[in-house]
Amino acid sequence: MIRCLKSTNPFIIISLFPLCFVLIVLALCNPTFANSLDHFQDAKIPEFLDANTPHPPGNVEPNTRRIAAENAQNTNSTYLILAADRTHRRDPSDDFNFYTGGWNITDPHYLFVSGYNPFLEKKKTYGYSKTAYAISVICLTLFTLAAVGGFASLHVGQKRFQDSIVDTVAFVLHQADTVIVKLKDLVDNLLAARNSNVGQSIMPRELQANIDDIQKRINDVSGQFRNVTQTNSDDIRQFLNPLRLTLIVFSTALLVLAFLGYLCSIFGLQCIVHCLVIFGWILVALTFILSGVFLLVHNVVADTCVAMGEWLQNPDAHSALESIIPKVDNKTAQDIFLVTKGVTFGLITMINVQISNVSNVDMPPNAGPLFYNQSGPLVPLLCNPYDENLKETKCASGEVSFDNASQVWNNYVCKTAASGNCATRGRITPNGYNEMMTTVNVSHTLYTDMPFVVDLIDSAYLKELFGEIKKDYCPNLERYTKWMYVGFTTSSAAVMMSLILWIIYARERRHRKYTKKVNNARSSAGVPLGYRQNP
Repeated sequence: MIRCLKSTNPFIIISLFPLCFVLIVLALCNPTFANSLDHFQDAKIPEFLDANTPHPPGNVEPNTRRIAAENAQNTNSTYLILAADRTHRRDPSDDFNFYTGGWNITDPHYLFVSGYNPFLEKKKTYGYSKTAYAISVICLTLFTLAAVGGFASLHVGQKRFQDSIVDTVAFVLHQADTVIVKLKDLVDNLLAARNSNVGQSIMPRELQANIDDIQKRINDVSGQFRNVTQTNSDDIRQFLNPLRLTLIVFSTALLVLAFLGYLCSIFGLQCIVHCLVIFGWILVALTFILSGVFLLVHNVVADTCVAMGEWLQNPDAHSALESIIPKVDNKTAQDIFLVTKGVTFGLITMINVQISNVSNVDMPPNAGPLFYNQSGPLVPLLCNPYDENLKETKCASGEVSFDNASQVWNNYVCKTAASGNCATRGRITPNGYNEMMTTVNVSHTLYTDMPFVVDLIDSAYLKELFGEIKKDYCPNLERYTKWMYVGFTTSSAAVMMSLILWIIYARERRHRKYTKKVNNARSSAGVPLGYRQNP
């Protein structure tokens, strides 16, 4: 040994000292090494056998390999390679070829293989676990299918959520448009009342001023309804359209990644798998963030539905829900209510004054425009649903209602001559009848508009709106947003597990391929296949 050390390069020996020290420490800390020391004294010393002499079975240690070599000077000498099976490792100093020199502390190659393998192969085996290989394939397939299932749930939920949100927004816009149209009709009727006249009677100036004022306020309310609902609709579209596009892009990328990774792993395309793993971790991180965004959407939808239910229990209170569709200010609604009732009362009063003071009076010929030769039975008055205090009142006996006024009054219309005066018996001229019926129709329309005005005061339109959304739209919105974030989370988690399984499966596949190669090499060297060292 001393001679061999002298012939060895001293720089190599010095460089190996730290490595030897580390190996000794690792060996002492290794339980397997400690157990081997306990049985060292029971170990049998192998016999030196001649290469040409067959050895009896069972007398040679299984972890030794005997190779007989003819010495050039003495043909009967035999050289024993110790621990040949255990030291049959790859040599990093020899391009990772297998080391075949056995145990030899003086051989630098032995020290290299001893220092290389304890870190990689604590207990060297050349087999692989078929169970682990099968489990990795099964799990990889299952997680790929889970990613597909999450993708399907995500896209079905997204499609149905898109349809539900479109229906909900359309319903809100329809309700807002209904309110706006009714407000516009109310303004048109008030303006028609302002310009109404029956004979010489016109709308009082005070009521005309009230109509002008309330018209501006109603237009402001209509503009507010239109702006708020249209802005909300645009905001929802601007938020959901990019979110929908992002969802489609990322979910499709997840699905493609899962399939590519699965196929590349099965076919052993390691380089592509490694690239997909790097890209996959980035994509999975982004999709988990996006899953949080969809969870936020789900929570916002659920919170909105709960808020609507609570508002329905307290409809008189102001709340943040008015940002969806505004609530008419109570004072404005009360003013609209009073002006509408006042104008209705004024129109009917104007008709009755014309009937009482002109039509039912036998005017003398010198009465000017008040005389048109009226005669015959007296014309009944129109029933006024309000008294002077604008309180509800009942019709008096003999008065006509909105429903039968045209039919009853038509019996009092006379035929006129070229001068415009009645040529036959009657108290109403055809022109006077038309003016009276026009005013009756306007007053009747204003009267029938009163429930809508009352709804503005009571916020009945909001009750109807939020009640319908809570009942018919909220369940679907909550269900489909849940499908979306659960599907996205499932796909992301499944792809994340697939990334890990790609690596595990690649390792098992590499072990399988490596085992075949090693077994072939050992078979060529005469080493039994599948052999493992005894503890």
